Formats: sequence, C-alpha cells, structure tokens
Amino acid sequence: MITTSLRIVWAGALLSALHLAAAAPAPSEPSPRVVLDWDAGWRFSKGDFAVAMAPAFDDAGWRGVRVPHDWSTEEPFSADYGSGNGYAAGGIGWYRKHFLLDPAWQGRAIAVEFDGVYANAEVWLNGQFVGGRPYGYSSFALELTPYLKFGADDNVLAVRVDHSRFADSRWYTGSGIYRNVQLVVADPLRIAHWGTFVSTPTVTADAATVRIETTVQNGTDGARTFEVQADLLDDTGKVVASGRAPGSAAARAATTLVQTVVLPQPRRWTLDSPTLYTLRSRVLDGTAVRDETRTPFGVRTIAFDPERGFALNGVPMKLKGVCLHHDAGPLGAAVPGQVWERRLRTLKEIGVNAIRTSHNPPAPELLDLCDRLGLLVKDEALDEFTPTKNKWVAGWNQGQPSRFGYGEIFAEWGVRDTADMVRRDRNHPSVILWSIGNEIDYPNDPFSHPVLGDHYRPANPRAENLVICAEPLVAAVKAADTTRPVTAALASIIMSNAVGLPEKLDVVGYNYLEANYAADHANYPRRVIFGSENSHSYAAWTAVRDNAYVGGQFLWTGIDYLGEAGVWPNRANGAGLLDLCGFKKPAAWFRQSLWSDQPMIYLCVPTGPANRRPTAAEHWNWPAGTTVAVACYTNCAEVELTLNGKSLGVKPAAAAVEGVLTWQIPYEAGALKAAGRNGGREVCSFTLETAGAASRIELVPDVRTLRADGKGVCQLEFRVVDARGIRVPEAAQEVTFAVSGPAELLAVGNADLSSTENCRDATHAVFHGRGLAFLRSTDAAGDITIKATAPGLEPAGLVINSRQ
Repeated sequence: MITTSLRIVWAGALLSALHLAAAAPAPSEPSPRVVLDWDAGWRFSKGDFAVAMAPAFDDAGWRGVRVPHDWSTEEPFSADYGSGNGYAAGGIGWYRKHFLLDPAWQGRAIAVEFDGVYANAEVWLNGQFVGGRPYGYSSFALELTPYLKFGADDNVLAVRVDHSRFADSRWYTGSGIYRNVQLVVADPLRIAHWGTFVSTPTVTADAATVRIETTVQNGTDGARTFEVQADLLDDTGKVVASGRAPGSAAARAATTLVQTVVLPQPRRWTLDSPTLYTLRSRVLDGTAVRDETRTPFGVRTIAFDPERGFALNGVPMKLKGVCLHHDAGPLGAAVPGQVWERRLRTLKEIGVNAIRTSHNPPAPELLDLCDRLGLLVKDEALDEFTPTKNKWVAGWNQGQPSRFGYGEIFAEWGVRDTADMVRRDRNHPSVILWSIGNEIDYPNDPFSHPVLGDHYRPANPRAENLVICAEPLVAAVKAADTTRPVTAALASIIMSNAVGLPEKLDVVGYNYLEANYAADHANYPRRVIFGSENSHSYAAWTAVRDNAYVGGQFLWTGIDYLGEAGVWPNRANGAGLLDLCGFKKPAAWFRQSLWSDQPMIYLCVPTGPANRRPTAAEHWNWPAGTTVAVACYTNCAEVELTLNGKSLGVKPAAAAVEGVLTWQIPYEAGALKAAGRNGGREVCSFTLETAGAASRIELVPDVRTLRADGKGVCQLEFRVVDARGIRVPEAAQEVTFAVSGPAELLAVGNADLSSTENCRDATHAVFHGRGLAFLRSTDAAGDITIKATAPGLEPAGLVINSRQ
C-alpha cells in the first residue's frame, strides 16, 4: 500500500508481453527463437475417452478444427442448461494435434503456450502428462522438451477440456481451446516466459529513463555466463538507444538482470497518438545470439490523486470506460482479432477511452489492440474469492442457484492466476489498473456482516474473510509490478469499510455507489475513488463529471453479451451500448453526445427512459394520425428539426432535460431530419426516413480483401431494405447464405437477445431488418462469392478476394 502521500503516481514505459513470431527456419539454419502459430491442424471430438492421451489412440474419425474453437456455439441451446451461461452446452471434449519436428531442433527448449482453455485443461505429450490449468482465462506455457521426438517420428499433443459443470459462471464462458496457441522453440539459455519487464522511473520531454528487467533461464546442466543486449527501436525500426549487461546463471536456474537505458526525446503514448516503440532483447554468449525477443512498448505516465482524479502524462482526464465480457455474440468465446478491432473502434468513436475486462484476464490480442488504438485498460483477475457466488440456472435471480465456480480452486490457484495475469500483461501501455476482484463483497453472496442491519445473515461467511483473501492477491500483484495501482470493484462499500478492505487497495472502485462518493471522500480523504461499474443514467455520469476527485466511470456494459440471462429463451444480456453484432444502439448515441468531442446528432423514438439506458426505435414508420415523441441526442449548441422540409423549430442545447432534447410531433410519413449547429453553422445531421415494403437484400462488407492465411475475417452486414434502400425496421425474414471459394461461413447472427437459432447454420433471420455474417479465409487464394437469398426478396451477391 502507498500511504505516505496524497498523490500516487505510476510511471511506465510499458511493453506488450507478446513475442512476435519469427518465420520458421530452414532445417539447417535454426533461428535464435522461433514462435510458430499453432492454431491449425487440430482434431476434436466431444465426449470423454479413457485413453485419448495415448499416441496410438485412433483419432482418424475426429473432426478437423482450427483453434480458437468454442464448441458451446456449435450445439443447440436448451432450457436444460444454465441461464448464467446463456443456456449453452458444456461437457467434456478432447483435442489432439499430430506434428513433426525438424532434427535441427534437437537440444533446444520447446514449449507450447495456450492463451486460454475453458476449462480444467489437462495436457499430454506422447502419452506423458505435462501439465494443465483449471482457470479457463489464464494463459499458460508447458515445457515439452523431455518427451519430444524428431525427424519422421510422429508427436501427439492431447488436450482434455472439462466443462461438464456448465453452470459454473454468471455469464457465458464458452468451452474448448477458445484462444490462440503457439509453439516456442528457443535455446536452452533463453529469456524466460513473461521474463521481460520495463518501466520508466522518470519521463521528460528530453529523455526517459528506461528500466529493463530481464529474467534469463538457463536450461543446461552447467553454470553459464552471458550478456543481455537491449535495443530500443522507434516505429521505423531504427535503434534509438541501447544497453548491455553481463550476467550468470547456475545450472537449471534463472536469474534477473536490471538495466537502465536513456531514451532521448521520447514520443509519449497518448490516447490520440498511441506511439509504440519496440524493445529488442538478445541473450549473447560471446558473439553468438542465443535468444532474441521483440515486444512493442509505449512511454507514458499515469497518476491517481484523491483530489484530482486521474491523469495521463500529467493531463487530467475522466475515465470514460465500459465493461466488456469476452464473447462476441454469434461467435461465442472464439473471437478473431478483426472482430475486436471493429468493436473497439466503434466504442472509441462514441468517446470511450477505457475498457474494463469483466471479470477476467482478456485475450492478449485485445490488449495489443488497446495499445495500438489508444484505449486505457482496467485488467481484472477474478469474479469471486471463496466460497463461490450464486450461479443462476433458471434465470437471473430465479429459482435455486448452483454454487460451482472459481471459489472451489481459489485457495490453490488464486495467487498464481492473479500473478500470472500481471506478469503476462504488465508491459502493455494501455493497462493502468490491476483489479483483484469484482463484487467480491456483494452482500450475502456469500459474505455478510452486522453492518448490513436487517439483511445480515450470521450463518454466512464473515466479511473479515474478504481481507484475508485479498491480502495475498495484493502482495502477488506488488511482487510482479509496482508501476500501477491495485483496485477492486466493490459492491457494498459499507461492508467493505467495516472490515478495512479499501485500505488494502491503492484505488477503490465503487459499483453503482454514486450516492456514497461525497461522504466517503470526506471520511477517507486519502482514498482515491472511481466508478468501477455504473449504470447508463445521466445522474451517474454527472456524479463523475461534476466532482474532480472522482476518476471516472465504467458503464455496464460496452457490448451486449451472452449469459447472465433471464428466463428461457432469453440467452443474452442487453446492457450494452452496442448489440450482439456490434451495431450501435440508441444508448450508444446518447453516450456519444455526452462523451465525444466530435459534432454529432441522432434521432430516435424512445420506448423507455431516454436518459437511463436509452431504449428506442430507430425508424420513422408509425400509424397515421398519431403523435410521436422524438428524442434528439447531440453535443451541438442548437438543433433544427424538419419534417419533409418543413421546420419544426430550433432548440438550444440548454433546453435539454438530462441531456435529451424532445419534441412531440404529429406523424407524417417521409423524412424527419435533425441538423446540429455550432455558431449558427450546420456541422452534422441525422435523418429518419419512412421505409416502404421489403424489396431486397443488401450486403455491406467491412472489407473486400482477405489474407489467405486461415485467419482473415470479413464481417458482412446483411439488411432487408425497401426499393429505395431504406432498412425495413420490422423485417424478420430468414436469409440463407451460399459461399463458394476459399472461405468458410464462420457464424451468422442478429441482435435478438432471445434468439435460439443455431449461429453456425447458413440460414438466419434478420432482427430489426439486419444481421451480421462472419466469413473466414482458408489458406488458399482466390475469389470468394457470397449469395444471400430470402423468400419474396430480390437476392444479393458479392465477390471479395483472398490473397496470399
């Protein structure tokens, strides 16, 4: 804990932990380090097999898959499964991968790295158990070297995944090897897994002092001496600073070297200009390069202050954050990087500047994207300590909950999983906060305390246990990184205050507790306060906007997500700014009017409270003779509304009630337009037009060229439109896709929270007149032809290209 000053500052030149993959070497010319993409070439079968780890086991009939792979999205949804997990199937599944190794790699250290396997992964190589991980969100590496065969001898890696207790989470988890896999080939004298850490104790316009920790692993039977060469490269690849340090390591041991390098005239990582450098680390044995890794990094400082909130590079700013779960609707948990990029860019357009990884470590590529796009991250480890929380099965707060979950393994794995999150992610410039838990103090789920008054349950675990659980987690974070604060998202601040939990944290997160900000700021003047989870209400935002000491807020949520669902057939939660397909909802436009500096305007017809989580209709099709309430969200100084070219008057921004301008308008078919003006000049506009009868299908791809690498993804919006191309709001036709050429239809979906359609089928209904299809390239090049048909509608066709 830092308690000696009211001003707490963390500075860092922070690196991505991702080692960039080198090209596979020629057989006789091994590279210092080879990182192979190991996503292709897996065989999969659902079910349990007693001897599937044995090399001789016959897997010829198993299905070929490319990971990331989530088998929960491939099976029918059913009310027999848990609502928390979105009524998706769990079970047990096996993966097997056959591979050959170059004889030139004998004598090298070879490991497999899994970015995430849900859940209870157990791994065998050539029949030998080599390890695993129960927590489905932890990345982990396993040494394979002792059991490998080289040349023409077949190796078999077998992975058993056990998600048979499917009601083990409050939200959708997915099942299987749902994140990327790499094979790493390195010299026995090498940089350890997650063995590089960089910080900048001082940063000025003239220079940054860069502190580099490098842990070197000696995998040989004798003591070794070596040198570590650290080169800092700018974004053109030019070396701009270097340092070298000698070191030694005992046999089969690791040692950590510390170097200081001065980086002249650093370009800082900012939200608008997220400049990235590259650290090239080399382990030298005389003139030989034994190992080499490269990682992006950024130079920036962060500060959390109990009076002034948050600052980046000395510039005060509010955290305008959103909470995100790890699924992407129709794709489940196996989310390609291009899908995350599109969604993050949309959130940033809204004005979002921060992401909370709810409630677990994210995919590494999401953090890479936040580094590159300029988004801050609150990296979260756990949703529960021990014992477990309620997991609703028949609907949120319905019936009898299950009590499976992480709490069952917390005592054994909590510290390690938390520490590994920090070690993996501590070099990302985007990451500014480590969260050890989410709502671990939720009243009576499971902890209780007399301060709860009539709600106190003396039979429940004592709330003092919260501190007992939290202390080793905080210590584990501090042991791995002292450049960022430790936080937790607290749900019952009165109970946490009673047992002293906030005093164990550097920064204290308040979930839906805006009413407590002022009193706690007065009673705990050294406490740094921010909203770690918040509603979409206008009042929740003004509590941040109007109080300098509140660092920011994180809306629940940025995107609709699977699970945490209601009664069947509801399978998903609609709390997001974006829907399950990543389309902007009215709530997104309202938030954009509050958070974005770019002129914007939007019209809709509210169907619920316009200033809380805005639910509204984005169309102009209403019964003749009715009067329609129209809401306008804008950040402009004034708005003029016109209907079919006739002015309905001008309203200034000051006329808005809790951020919303409203009109009562006698309905007339045609075009309703809002024009936003600043200084008397129109700077933006938005129009709702009456749609006619459904006429045809329209296809809108986000890209027209894919890479022929088995990973390129086209996100294809499909719409039902009238003869003039206007989306028909109530259209619900089923659209069927036919794809030919070097691509596969990965998934199809819409934004309907209660749709039980199979997202792997080629036929899927539109919802509010649209949906989204995902196409993935194969390893071959060529033209990809897509055709979409629906009864009674003119079909649509499209050709995109896949290139090597």
